[in-house]
Amino acid sequence: METSLEQCLVRAADGDERAFAELYDATAARVFGLVLRILVDRAQSEEVAQEVYLEAWRQAKRFDPSRGAAMSWLLQIAHARAVDRVRSSQSQRDRDERIGVRDTAVPVDEVAEQVEISLDAARARRALGELSDAHREAIELAYFEGLTQSEIAERLGAPLGTVKTRLRDGMERLRGILGVTT
Repeated sequence: METSLEQCLVRAADGDERAFAELYDATAARVFGLVLRILVDRAQSEEVAQEVYLEAWRQAKRFDPSRGAAMSWLLQIAHARAVDRVRSSQSQRDRDERIGVRDTAVPVDEVAEQVEISLDAARARRALGELSDAHREAIELAYFEGLTQSEIAERLGAPLGTVKTRLRDGMERLRGILGVTT
């Protein structure tokens, strides 16, 4: 008889290492996949996934099967840990940038820079306007609303392959319109 993930987690809360190993074997791919999707970096994702399972082992007693599924509980931990890592990395980059800016304070014409940003934004809006509705919609959902390709496919009721093609072709068209070479 196969043990459910919830049963494995409840038994792990009582110190059952074999049950925790079963839980790990059954969930590691999904947990790692979620973390990798957020962090992109494989090495950091491996570290965070390890932290997720360490936290799950330590916090297993807090899991309540009547309140939700074990997989959801693990994925919630994974998401929180991955987001924490992103925030930590961003904070470090921000600190490094502030130090770098302070150390290399170069006078900047802020008005000219704002004008340039405004012109770039207007140019990008015009370029988006030159795309077909299907391409523009896919790009806006991906880059402005932050949806994944699967989420876009679901929202549009379109096959995943179609969404991938629209994004790829739309971005290629935008590059051409904007004169960007890769």
